[in-house]
Amino acid sequence: MNNKKIAVDFDGTIVDDAYPAIGKPKIFAFETLRKLQSEGYRLILWTYRHGRALDEAVEFCLKNGVEFYAVNSSFEGEVFDSENQSRKIDADWFIDDRNLGGFPGWGEIYNIIQERIEFRVEGKEVLAYSKLKKEKKKGLFW
Repeated sequence: MNNKKIAVDFDGTIVDDAYPAIGKPKIFAFETLRKLQSEGYRLILWTYRHGRALDEAVEFCLKNGVEFYAVNSSFEGEVFDSENQSRKIDADWFIDDRNLGGFPGWGEIYNIIQERIEFRVEGKEVLAYSKLKKEKKKGLFW
């Protein structure tokens, strides 16, 4: 088991974007999230939602078998103090439909996490480092 933290957006990522309503679940979203949890990943719901809309999203996920390690915070019970903390949460990975290259789908996300695939942007294309040709070293150190 591992203890990596994955921050996951809600609208457009777990469900189709219908904010402030809750959209239809994305294909394999809940199956993938439950699988990641069973492998020891700690999931953080990381969303713009707040108040009642946030409560509805958390409840929707619970009904679909996903209980989050934390919600809009780095750990359960964290109290945000703007004087001493950054708004950015502590996570190893962030899954969001607005990332570079768009949302790849939950099957791809699972493979990316399992295979530890890293990326770089080349022009208008996002390329996985694991799929790139390795350049021969030209000198002693590079």
